[in-house]
Amino acid sequence: MTPDVSIVIPLRDEERNVLPLHEEITAALTSLSVPYEILLIDDGSKDETFARLAEVHARDPHVRVVQFTRNFGQTAGFAAGFAHARGRWIVTLDGDLQNDPADIPRLLEIARGYDIVCGWRKDRKDDLLTRHVPSVAANWLLGLATDIRLHDNGCSLKVFRAEVVKPLKLSPGMHRYLPTLASQLGGRVTEVVVNHRPRRFGRSKYGLSRTFGVVRDILQLRRLMRQAIDPAAPAPRLYEVRQLLEH
Repeated sequence: MTPDVSIVIPLRDEERNVLPLHEEITAALTSLSVPYEILLIDDGSKDETFARLAEVHARDPHVRVVQFTRNFGQTAGFAAGFAHARGRWIVTLDGDLQNDPADIPRLLEIARGYDIVCGWRKDRKDDLLTRHVPSVAANWLLGLATDIRLHDNGCSLKVFRAEVVKPLKLSPGMHRYLPTLASQLGGRVTEVVVNHRPRRFGRSKYGLSRTFGVVRDILQLRRLMRQAIDPAAPAPRLYEVRQLLEH
């Protein structure tokens, strides 16, 4: 059966999070009674993440796994998920268990009237100085530059109509601006407060330096926006797949 919903999750070195993440997503989606698939992208993990992904794939026909040859970054992970997704709704989230899969049904319900539904981690469980304050500054700058004013562009928990993200030609680092890029193909954007949880296992892969990257990107964002939807623009080669586990 063709899935109605595709869940796209890039992971890197998240071996202890894979099994509880799969359990929580399954519980959330089973309550919806709609066909779904879970696309798990191993972005060059050096621990046992892929082994855990293979485990859940072996026992759950909803799961498909993409393994990269090395670490290509989160934009590549999302791009691979979009390319392989078959659902008319694409849900993105992080693999670190800080996004709460229990929010997915509510966001999908809201998405019936929108093209893009963005999560807002209003009560963030991150370090104030290295994560929260820089995020507020970056979101303010992005709103000024693009007129897509969101409190939390960086929240990975989002729902997109497939037709507004599958055609995008993403460049490295552009996952941070997916609502802005996708809004060019579907302008109905809304933001919803979602649960945010402390990290239980592993460590964050981001810090203060990401804010400086956002400032640099803003200077060329208009060009990147045009390029993302330009049919004549070459599609960047973002990743290389080692293997694909399907049923």
